[in-house]
Amino acid sequence: MPTIDKEILVNAPLEKIFSYVSKPSNLPQIWPSLIEIKNEQLLQNGRYSFEWVYKMTNLHLDGTGSYVGLAQNSWFTVKTKGALDSTITWTFRSNNIRQTRVTFTIDYRVPLPLLSWLAHITVVKMNEQEADLILANLRTRFETGL
Repeated sequence: MPTIDKEILVNAPLEKIFSYVSKPSNLPQIWPSLIEIKNEQLLQNGRYSFEWVYKMTNLHLDGTGSYVGLAQNSWFTVKTKGALDSTITWTFRSNNIRQTRVTFTIDYRVPLPLLSWLAHITVVKMNEQEADLILANLRTRFETGL
């Protein structure tokens, strides 16, 4: 199971970033291959459940996601099931009132029956690059307002 662990410093208050990232329907705005979040439900415990559509190479994959852990303004963990099974953890640490260190960690299972070994290696590399892009898009969104 491949693991990606990336981190970035964003010049914005932690509470604003956490509020934005922790709402699943916001993620397609910063996550290029995440096509759609639908049927998002805020549960009584402050966690979410949702359905997702994701594009990997030329395939459209779908599944469900649910929050399995959350500490307000600190971290949350999402488990996804379906065409891709993954565990995604976002962690937020404030350096000061205006800077936040955001860590994005994802453990996932590549659907090997769909991919040859060579394609598997390519997909892992593509996902590493996408993780960098997700965090760069997050920084751009908060630092430039785009």
